[in-house]
Amino acid sequence: MIDLTPLDVKKKKGDFRRVVRGYDPASVDDFLETVSARMEELVRESMTLSARVEGMTDAMSAYRDRERAMNEALVSAQQLREEMREQAAREADLVLREARAEAERIVGEARRQATQAVEALRRIQGQRVRFLRIFRTLLERQQHELEQEEERTPTLGRGDDFEDSDSQAG
Repeated sequence: MIDLTPLDVKKKKGDFRRVVRGYDPASVDDFLETVSARMEELVRESMTLSARVEGMTDAMSAYRDRERAMNEALVSAQQLREEMREQAAREADLVLREARAEAERIVGEARRQATQAVEALRRIQGQRVRFLRIFRTLLERQQHELEQEEERTPTLGRGDDFEDSDSQAG
């Protein structure tokens, strides 16, 4: 395609030779003026459209940049959500392990205390049995001494007479 500007069309006016049986120069000049004017409109329109296309291209580029930024933000948010979920799971796991360890410690301590209580009870029961045996032995010895004392004492002093005299005095 030949680059033809409205100015080229206007300059072309004087370049045509005049011939006897040619076109009417005034008609050709009018036509060239019309073509030149129309070309000027088309060039202005083309420049306006080019400017609009460039503006829209810039706008589309800006929208694409925003879309890319939004997609990146969305991906970042999803990654952050996943990281937070994983962190929460790790923390929950840690809390659960600590709680289990604490529960095992408490149960172990309770078992140790129960074992100590059972041992203390056994010792106390053993001491009770020994005490009762010693006390029984003491009582038996005391009873034996009482019996011996009663055998040594004459019949008058056994205390049967005292009970009767106490009941008469009262």
